[in-house]
Amino acid sequence: MAATGRSCISGKSVAPRLEPLWKDFRPPVTVTAPSRARFLHQTAPRTSKQSTPQGLALPPSFVKSPAKYSILAVVLAAPLVIWIASPVRTLEAEAPDQALKSKDDEDQPRKYRLEEIKEHGPKSERPWIIRGNGVYDITDWVAAHPGGEIILRASGGSVEPYWKIFTIHQSQAVYEILEQYRIGSVDERDLVNGGVPTDGIMDPFLHEPERDQRLIVLTQRPCNAETPGEDLASFLTPNGLFYVRNHMWVPTVEEKAYELTVELPDGEEKTYSLQDLKKFPQYSVTSTMQCSGNRRKHMTDGSAPTNGLQWTVGAIGTATWSGAKLRDILIDAGFPVDNPPEDAKHAVFTGLEAYGASIPLSKAVDAAGDVILAYSMNGTSLPRDHGYPVRVIVPGNVAARNVKWVQKIAISDEESTSQWQRRDYKSFGPNEGAKPDWSKARSIQEMPVTSAITSFHCLSSDKNLDVDHPPQCQKGDKVVIEGYAYSGGGREIVRVDISANNGQTWDQAKLIEAECKGSKTWCWKRWRYEMSIEEFKKSSIAVKATDEAYNTQPETFSQIYNVRGNLATAWHRVKNQDSREA
Repeated sequence: MAATGRSCISGKSVAPRLEPLWKDFRPPVTVTAPSRARFLHQTAPRTSKQSTPQGLALPPSFVKSPAKYSILAVVLAAPLVIWIASPVRTLEAEAPDQALKSKDDEDQPRKYRLEEIKEHGPKSERPWIIRGNGVYDITDWVAAHPGGEIILRASGGSVEPYWKIFTIHQSQAVYEILEQYRIGSVDERDLVNGGVPTDGIMDPFLHEPERDQRLIVLTQRPCNAETPGEDLASFLTPNGLFYVRNHMWVPTVEEKAYELTVELPDGEEKTYSLQDLKKFPQYSVTSTMQCSGNRRKHMTDGSAPTNGLQWTVGAIGTATWSGAKLRDILIDAGFPVDNPPEDAKHAVFTGLEAYGASIPLSKAVDAAGDVILAYSMNGTSLPRDHGYPVRVIVPGNVAARNVKWVQKIAISDEESTSQWQRRDYKSFGPNEGAKPDWSKARSIQEMPVTSAITSFHCLSSDKNLDVDHPPQCQKGDKVVIEGYAYSGGGREIVRVDISANNGQTWDQAKLIEAECKGSKTWCWKRWRYEMSIEEFKKSSIAVKATDEAYNTQPETFSQIYNVRGNLATAWHRVKNQDSREA
């Protein structure tokens, strides 16, 4: 296991307050194609049939010899022409170069000061963003953009810090789409070394929560940190040491302002406050939550390079979650949970930071599925890192479907269209390479069986050590090996096998029983095994688990390798120093 890193710590600075400058700003009205067509029709020359009003007859001589009548028409019309032309000449005299100026204005992009751009922030009716030195009015883009609420956070400043998080935007195709909304450039007077100054960019990570220094940090922004193996010794993982998996920043939510919207297939919506949710019967479930990339580093080391955070054994934890059953909420909203419409197939969840995922509706409405909207974790309010004020708990499923900071639940005929559902959290064959066909693989839901060694300690000492630091026990003492085993879908672990010689011979570890609340066994089993210090020093330990359906772990990572590094469930192996030297 990697050495303990410094925890993700947020700064104390406060976002600047912006006062409105142009409250009533409106962009120029663009003439649409249909309106332009109507204008051309109204001003088009009339045909010969149209030119004569009904009931007005021209003399036959006009048709036969129009020339003499033309002379008369010119004489009669002359005063009118002079009268019309006079004001035109006057206007031309007052603005002789107006046409020239308009052409120059079109050729030169308008320059905007940063203070003016900031005025078009998240609460503006016309939000603007900056990319590079360009200024873009994204009003019409927001409604069609999948992450509309997120891009609004960037409005009034640069979008680039956000797009460094959402790397999917870093493509020429996206840049070309954005270019259609360009309205000008940042004024050169506001640029520093040719670019927008960093103090002109709103930092979305300003208000991150404080975190335990013992967490092993993989990335700072967004914060991703795993629990040290030696701190996974208890059945329930302490809130402060529960692993953190954030795709973005942590939203700041006021409890009184929180609202959850439930949308039914017919478009009907019902909104609930946190207090509304607390009026429903409270239900508690003990559920293990595991990232699909847990033990990804083991796959990298045991097979080939993988893409993604290189978690070891600590992207997993168990807690008792309490809240209202999703089934009860849907019934209250008017959804027929026992006889759903044929086109209702998925429950789609959206978080306040725009993360999205979904689960099959059959899981969402199953009375024994235990899906809840949790507002409590291990007897206290949810920590901010873990979804305060409300998150979805989907016992037995991959953590990616347990959406934090949930703000909307929609019943849909298709699964979530978010990139985390459609183009991530899937697994592929060992041969499918770095550019798989995402549409052919199913989204990960229930988790396969896995196990891991988390710590060692001498029987004569209670101090746990991680697997990279074997205990220095006295002669005649015993080494205690501890770990976890888990299987998704509510399948209970029935056996953990352990080998001291890399799988040549086996013995069984002791399973540690604990109270697991819920309709099924949604939680892990802790296990322990003892061996003499002499045997331990020369051992090459391997561990594998079996669940109640007799699913067991594959022997090697090459058998289940996928470039994304998901579902790394092969035997966990630890070689001690003496066995390495041998």
